[in-house]
Amino acid sequence: MSMKKIIGKIFKADTDFNLIQKGDRICVGVSGGKDSVLLLYALSLYQKAAKRIANKDFSVIGIHLEMGFENMDFTDLHSFLKKKEIEYVDYPTRLYEILKLHPKNNKIQCSLCSKLKKGAIVQAAKEYSCNKVAFAHHADDAIETLLMNMIYGARISTFSPAMHLKVSGMDFIRPLIYCFENEIRKTVEQEQLPLVKSTCPNDGYTKRQETKELLHQIYHAFPTAKENFLTSLSNQAQLDLWVKGEDWQHSAE
Repeated sequence: MSMKKIIGKIFKADTDFNLIQKGDRICVGVSGGKDSVLLLYALSLYQKAAKRIANKDFSVIGIHLEMGFENMDFTDLHSFLKKKEIEYVDYPTRLYEILKLHPKNNKIQCSLCSKLKKGAIVQAAKEYSCNKVAFAHHADDAIETLLMNMIYGARISTFSPAMHLKVSGMDFIRPLIYCFENEIRKTVEQEQLPLVKSTCPNDGYTKRQETKELLHQIYHAFPTAKENFLTSLSNQAQLDLWVKGEDWQHSAE
């Protein structure tokens, strides 16, 4: 997978879901992992292409929430972004201290962490005059979320490519929704992007990881399932669920 194809998929997501408008200032939440680092770099390239081709002028800034995890070295990433002239800031927080005060089963709570990080990134984005926050969730994340919601929540749903949070007045977008994780990984390797290994104590030990492994088994047995799962998320024309109280005599198969 080349960077050109990644940008092409970002363009498709932008076109399909109207993610980016002229004049936007977009905050990319940067954890240091492959997804967020690629998103920041790819959006900086897409920014130039969109301005040249579609006269869509927008700006991008990477913001890293300093969680407080030990031994995370961002030196190489800082150097890379400076060389590429990509705006970036480290934003101090006390999130890890707070999370350690509210453990569950002697572990920090992933759900609470996600909620706190969302609030912190909105605050940081506003401080740097952003009207949108871009998250690096990709196609596999969307499929995993769909399956997890069905297994644990008894609902058929996943996150949206774009949404507006009324309470904060902030828009959230996910430009990588058409990109699969293996495509991202290969592109990161080809581009030799500097990554920062996570030292989160819960890393790799989550229900999402269990779901990811289950999906790998499905894909191994049914290779077309991955693309079909992704297509199904927007296939509203063939959505067919049960409706309680429906008059079956007037419904057609």
